[in-house]
Amino acid sequence: MIKERWQIGAFTVTKVVELERSSENGRPGSTLPDARPDLVKEIDWLHPHFVTDEGWLKTSIHALLVETPDIRLIVDTCAGNDKDRHLPQFNRLSTTFLDSLANLGWTRESVDAVLCTHLHVDHVGWNTMLVDGEWVPTFPRARYFFAEEEYRYWLASLECEAGLDGLTAETLDLMDNRAVFLDSVKPIVDAGLVAMVETDAVVAPGVSLMPTPGHTPGHVSIVLESEGERAIITGDMMHHPCQIARPQWSSGFDSHPHISEETRQTFLSQFVDSPTLVIGTHFTSPTAGWIVRDDTGYRLKF
Repeated sequence: MIKERWQIGAFTVTKVVELERSSENGRPGSTLPDARPDLVKEIDWLHPHFVTDEGWLKTSIHALLVETPDIRLIVDTCAGNDKDRHLPQFNRLSTTFLDSLANLGWTRESVDAVLCTHLHVDHVGWNTMLVDGEWVPTFPRARYFFAEEEYRYWLASLECEAGLDGLTAETLDLMDNRAVFLDSVKPIVDAGLVAMVETDAVVAPGVSLMPTPGHTPGHVSIVLESEGERAIITGDMMHHPCQIARPQWSSGFDSHPHISEETRQTFLSQFVDSPTLVIGTHFTSPTAGWIVRDDTGYRLKF
């Protein structure tokens, strides 16, 4: 497993990878349908870290472990093991993710909190694990923080045959959202471990949520502030660094693509040329950097 680590004041953030892959972008149904390989290759700073020679996007599924003087928390819990999924890259996985955590000294019982930027398949999978045929909380002592707006949105999908705003029933099916809710969200609620919060909540000293809607209505990014330093974990506000250069490229899985574009534009204009470290939830190594201006707009400096 690949690990990277950053220091934000007294906070330590460690990346633990579950999966890495490259995908055929720039076609209908792909994560970034507007990111055609020929257009991606025009953004020269993306190569070689974030794209292949052919212009395919490199992506990472990873968790971010945040240790503060007050709390140990995990931001997003990847795809998880043993789960039946339509998407083959997430179906019936058998990874050593928990071993990787344990090797870092993060036992299941040592985790105080889990923050989910949203409730998609690759962000909530290790919320639960299979034990004797039942889905049980992976981190039994943790509080799991869900934005209530996000939770209510996906709860409605269980009762909605035609799909929700901006998402067809076919897309919901492909994303396995009903299955994800039942095996990775509902067991946490049933166990009484969930704290439903607003999208701008403070969840611990120096740890707060920032509303970044568009990918989903209740999507949040995570703000870390300590000793005068700040970092922001993006979630799926940005799936890939190419969206820094081309914020108009929205994901095919965004519930509201125009809102997600507006959110990126606002974020980029707010944090450009600032000391705020941006940590990408799906960015391959080097994963984190600073938003700066270039001749055509914005880029990631790392």
